[in-house]
Amino acid sequence: MSTMAAALSSGCSLRSDVSFLSSSSSSSTATAAKLLRRSPSRLFSAAAPRRISCRASSAAPPKTALKDFIHISDFDKETIMKILHRASEVKAQLKSGDRSFQPFKGKSLAMIFAKPSMRTRVSFETGFFLLGGHAIYLGPDDIQMGKREETRDVARVLSGYNDIIMARVFAHQDILDLAKYAPVPVVNGLTDYNHPVQIMADALTMIEHIGKLEGTKVVYVGDGNNIVHSWLLLASVVPFHFVCACPKGFEPDEKTIQKARSTGISKIEISYDPKEAVKGADVIYSDVWASMGQKEEASYRKQRFQGFQVDEALMELAGPKAYFMHCLPAERGVEVTDGVIEAPNSIVFPQAENRMHAQNAIMLHLFGL
Repeated sequence: MSTMAAALSSGCSLRSDVSFLSSSSSSSTATAAKLLRRSPSRLFSAAAPRRISCRASSAAPPKTALKDFIHISDFDKETIMKILHRASEVKAQLKSGDRSFQPFKGKSLAMIFAKPSMRTRVSFETGFFLLGGHAIYLGPDDIQMGKREETRDVARVLSGYNDIIMARVFAHQDILDLAKYAPVPVVNGLTDYNHPVQIMADALTMIEHIGKLEGTKVVYVGDGNNIVHSWLLLASVVPFHFVCACPKGFEPDEKTIQKARSTGISKIEISYDPKEAVKGADVIYSDVWASMGQKEEASYRKQRFQGFQVDEALMELAGPKAYFMHCLPAERGVEVTDGVIEAPNSIVFPQAENRMHAQNAIMLHLFGL
C-alpha cells in the first residue's frame, strides 16, 4: 500500500493544517442488522458490496464503529451506503405522516454555531425533534469557543448535559478537538475544510433522482472549497467520476486530490474549461464563489470566475439528462442564473430537504439505533 493510500485508510493527515486522526474513544454502534431492519431497496441492494479493510493497526476501531462523523472517508463504502439507505427509510416514514418512530426520545443534541446557517440549524433541530429528541442552539456569542472557553473544556461540559454534539465551525482543528475530548458523538456540521453532512444529503438526492450514485459523473463548477473536498473524500470511498472545473489558482487542496486519486476508486479530474468538463455529466453542481469569511474578496472573485457561471447554455452542453444541484444559499445571477435554479431539472430544493434526512440517519448510526 502506498503512503498516501495508507494515510487514507488510517485516517491520518495529509496536510499540515488538517488532521484526520480518529477520536480516542468510541461508543458501541449498530450492527448491519440493526441498521437495516428491513430489506434494502433495489437502489441500495447492489450498491454496497463488502470491502476488505486495509487498516494496518489492530488498535484502530473498525470504520463501522467510529464514534464521530467528521470525514466521509473515515467510513467504508458499505457503511456509507447503509446510512444512505437508512435515510431513505426514515424519510419515507416521516413523509407518510407516521410519527411513531421516536428513537431520540429522551435525548438532547447540542448545536454549536460559530458560523450561522438557516439550513443546518433547521434541518438538525427539526430532524432531531421529529424523531423524539430535543436540540439546543448555541450561537456564535453563546460560547465563543476557543476564545472565552477552550474547546476541550466545551467538549466535556456539553457532553455532561447532552447525548450528541453537532458543530459548525471555521477552523477544522476545532471539530477535531471537540471529537477528541467529547465522550459523546460529534457530528461535523461544516468546517473551512469540509462539509460531510451536505455531501451525504447530495448523495441521497442523486440516488433518488438518478437511481444510483456509483458510476455517475458529477461536475462541480466554481471554487475548489470545502464542498469539493467532501466530494473528493466521498470519491475515495464510492466509485464515480468527479470533475472540479475552476479557474487557475482556485483548485481544491492538492493533498486531498492526491488522497482521493491514490485509492484508485474514482476518476478524479481538475479542469479549467467548464464547457468541456460538463459534457456527459449526470449532475452539475455549483456553490457561491465567495464563501463565509471571504466576502471581502467577492469583487475580485467575480472577475476571476468569469466564464464559470452555470447558465442555460452550460446546462445544454451537459445534455438533457443532467441535473443541477447547489448546496445553497445561492447568489442568483452570479455563480448560477435564476433560470437554471428554477428549471425542471434543478433539484436544489429536494437536495436541501435531504439535509435533514441524511443527518438523522448519521445520528442514528452513531447512536447504534
